[in-house]
Amino acid sequence: MREIIFDTETTGFDPKTGDRLVEIGCVELIDRRETGVTFHAYFNPERDMPAAAEAVHGLSIQFLSDKPLFGARVDELLEFLGDAPLIAHNAAFDFGFVNAELARAGRPALDMTRMCCTVQMARKLHPGAKHSLDALCTRYGIDRSHRVKHGALLDAELLAHLYIEMTGGRQIGLGLAASATVTVAAGSDPVRIATPARPFREPRPHTASPAELARHSEFVAALTQPLWHDSP
Repeated sequence: MREIIFDTETTGFDPKTGDRLVEIGCVELIDRRETGVTFHAYFNPERDMPAAAEAVHGLSIQFLSDKPLFGARVDELLEFLGDAPLIAHNAAFDFGFVNAELARAGRPALDMTRMCCTVQMARKLHPGAKHSLDALCTRYGIDRSHRVKHGALLDAELLAHLYIEMTGGRQIGLGLAASATVTVAAGSDPVRIATPARPFREPRPHTASPAELARHSEFVAALTQPLWHDSP
């Protein structure tokens, strides 16, 4: 099964008030394993960069001024996304910005039923705990020492590791049962990820043979002053 983990960086919090998407990073998973295939792009937002936003991701308007507009790479992005489920941290935020840019480019919005939010997953798994990407990476032992500032591709790669751990870790591929199914909420519909069924194997005998029982009896009979003969 193909899934896409993605993250965005923006000029602010709300595309409805003029904030724009400036970076997107996507990581491909197949059967919950990273394939090494990614999509990454910077975009010229055609506006200024607020200091507060630049402090988070480090992307200045000078750096972005020669980058392509979103519409110039929209087809490449949509081809990469395909029809796969889309996983993001605080996914409604990322979907909102991507869909706003798609609308500007005259393209249909992403179907919200494709959305899987790892913040919502974390709230169910760890109620009352911190659910930031940093906090969850610490909880699951994921190294984030190289994360100095936010970056869409870097954060998507961290989130891919986190998502795998939150949905069963690497053990899901070990075949601990004849078959297993992991259910992950994606929008209003579940995404079911089934591991391949293992071939049936006859159980190995674990009972002692008559010869082994006879040798054990001989050994016990030869013991002198066994503890179980002591008085309580």
